[in-house]
Amino acid sequence: MTDQPRLLAKVLTVSDGVIAGTRTDTSGAALVELLQANGFDVVEHSVVADGTDSVAAALRSLTDGFAGLVVSTGGTGFAPRDQTPEGTRLVIEREAPGIAEAMRLVNPLGRLSRGIVGVRGGSIICNTPGSPKGCVEQLSAVLDVLPHALRLLADTPTSH
Repeated sequence: MTDQPRLLAKVLTVSDGVIAGTRTDTSGAALVELLQANGFDVVEHSVVADGTDSVAAALRSLTDGFAGLVVSTGGTGFAPRDQTPEGTRLVIEREAPGIAEAMRLVNPLGRLSRGIVGVRGGSIICNTPGSPKGCVEQLSAVLDVLPHALRLLADTPTSH
């Protein structure tokens, strides 16, 4: 039996349409399912409107006192309301560009994602695209390294 800490995760859907009730949150649901299938306990799933300030406020709330993974879906493209990376940059303390780059390489359309990854306190924040296929593909590309990254962030002894 291992003495590894539980892997905790939260999912944030960034979508004016989901907030307005005109779209179903299929991307957030897909991320919750993927995370649970990969050993994460998803302890929260919330929705916020598009925009720099709304995303920043939601991410602050989700990461305050939390040690784990926070994955956002939506708002990473080129549309005027796609401001998730800008909101994320307002709250992260350190960027993790290698993770974001690996996420983008999984599919040619990944090059259209402006999503970033970074650290705030004991949390790693990953921006993913708003499509169910895109968010699952991009997060899947880095799920193998995230438990190790979370252990390093928590200053938990690792095997290296």
